[in-house]
Amino acid sequence: MPVSAVLPILLAGAGGGALALALREAARASPQLAASAESALLALNLAGRLGRTPTASERRRLGVLATVVLGGTALLIFGFGPAALLAALGPASAERLLMRRHRRYREAVAGEVPTLAGGLADALGAGGSLRTAIVDVAPTIEGACGVELRRVCADLDLGRSPAAALSDLAARIDAEPVTALVGAALSQQRSGGDLAALLRRHAEAELGRQRALAAARSATAQARLSGGIVAVLPIAVALLVEVVSPGFSAGMARDPIAAVLLLAAAVLQIVGYLVIQRLGRPAE
Repeated sequence: MPVSAVLPILLAGAGGGALALALREAARASPQLAASAESALLALNLAGRLGRTPTASERRRLGVLATVVLGGTALLIFGFGPAALLAALGPASAERLLMRRHRRYREAVAGEVPTLAGGLADALGAGGSLRTAIVDVAPTIEGACGVELRRVCADLDLGRSPAAALSDLAARIDAEPVTALVGAALSQQRSGGDLAALLRRHAEAELGRQRALAAARSATAQARLSGGIVAVLPIAVALLVEVVSPGFSAGMARDPIAAVLLLAAAVLQIVGYLVIQRLGRPAE
């Protein structure tokens, strides 16, 4: 590779390293800004790990952080025009990221429903009540479902009934497998019958549903991958062109007609990606 082609890459790497050092020094010089960014990232982490809903101030901090990251990245690569557009998408991107983290948390809880139902059935089969079964099973469940069961146990310690504590669980998670499990347990408790046997059947049925859903996702994985490639390919090509010819993207953005065409292409790319993902997502 000729030296003239390697030099821009080396300069870009050196510039990125200098920018990282500058950001680190800026964070050290402004402890309040660093604390705000850390608080926003911690809220995002807790949303996915514990299902915690961020406060209004934490949402604002996360929106500001996303605005700075998107705008700064676009400014370094494309210039001021695209940077302003991407920076405006910061709050919406942060909110979407929070929703995605919450959805994954709910899916993690719902994925443990067969284990939870089987554990409750075993505890009930040993002669315990629903309250004691919940308390006995909670320490054996890990992950997001374990977090929610410990919250149910905390409600029981405060004197709430198992029916109320489980109803709150179904309302917090708002996932069909959890709602079905809670509804089955409470209806059988009210009407009588063999609750342990019902929970075992529910665990088997939910496990079969999860296997069928996994098979459907595997069958549609190629379509979702194609959608991702189609969406990422223009961005990769634009970055490559920018490396080879610095300023090319900024020059196009300064041309009104080219800027309109680029914006229309970006919108079509996003819409196409969302449609492909929607069509390739199996119905639950």
